[in-house]
Amino acid sequence: MFRHNLLLSIVFPLLCFAGAVFAEQPTLTVYSYNSFMSQWGPGEAIKKGFEAQCDCQLDVITLGDGVSILNRIRLEGDKTNADVILGLDNNLIEQAKLADIIIPHQIEKPDNLNTDWWNEDFMPYDYGYFAFIYNKEKIKNPPQSLHQLVDNKPNWKIIYQDPRTSTPGLGLLFWMKKVYGDDAATAWQKIAKNTVTVTKGWSESYNMFLKGEADFVLSYNTSPVAHILNDNDYRYVAAIFDEGHYRQVEVAGIIKYSQEVPLARQFLKYLLTPQVQRLFAEKNVMYPIIKTDLPPAFEQIKPIDKPLEFDAEQVSKHQKAWIREWQSAVIK
Repeated sequence: MFRHNLLLSIVFPLLCFAGAVFAEQPTLTVYSYNSFMSQWGPGEAIKKGFEAQCDCQLDVITLGDGVSILNRIRLEGDKTNADVILGLDNNLIEQAKLADIIIPHQIEKPDNLNTDWWNEDFMPYDYGYFAFIYNKEKIKNPPQSLHQLVDNKPNWKIIYQDPRTSTPGLGLLFWMKKVYGDDAATAWQKIAKNTVTVTKGWSESYNMFLKGEADFVLSYNTSPVAHILNDNDYRYVAAIFDEGHYRQVEVAGIIKYSQEVPLARQFLKYLLTPQVQRLFAEKNVMYPIIKTDLPPAFEQIKPIDKPLEFDAEQVSKHQKAWIREWQSAVIK
């Protein structure tokens, strides 16, 4: 009995100490999009890398696309568990500001930015350009302009994403408006004649395209890099248009209700490290926001010479009206 009591007197305090240490380990909760944590996405490697240096647990909760993430945060309000939001883009930041859910990240602008885009509230981590992807073994004479795709004399089948639920879909909305202006409604009606479906998010539409259910799918000019890196497959190509391509800058922000603000800021800084920026190039298949050596597969895609973009205030002012215009046009 004495030995048992002696053993308990030694072991029990050690167990309590270990439990206390474990309990004190903070948890950082990140809301992000589905593909971030997919088997081919960068999320798992980023999670392991950050946990190895932060003495914390990183929980990543995926919620569809960027629009869905923002809607979820709005709904939860001050009851949200999120500390960081990762996956909004330059087209959503004004809405997030108006919703008053973000605090300034307080990260100094890096000297080696790969683009001219920076924001004091939302930290950019990668960027790219929206484009329509096709299989060059099936499409021998691809469109050279957005007008050619919209007029669509060959009757190509098209899939794109809903601008109400998807950041690429929203990007297409602005792209169309930038190119067509007041004639956008007529252009949407033309596209509708050959649209197979409008999906909620990117993953669904891209999988349908890969199954042969459409000739063109809305994605990114860098999407062919993923096929080259993962499968050594060179069939998939981005159609490069004379009018230019709409730019998307993906951003992360710190939720104002977070109880782990210093840890959240540490995570955002981690996203700018060379190893993580390389991961965004390899796994997110986007251009890193910091000047970084790119995988050779990026040399196989055509660069974008004409970036298109509305400023955040224009987006916030007109987005609802432009979505109504799209809805009205495609149901006629």
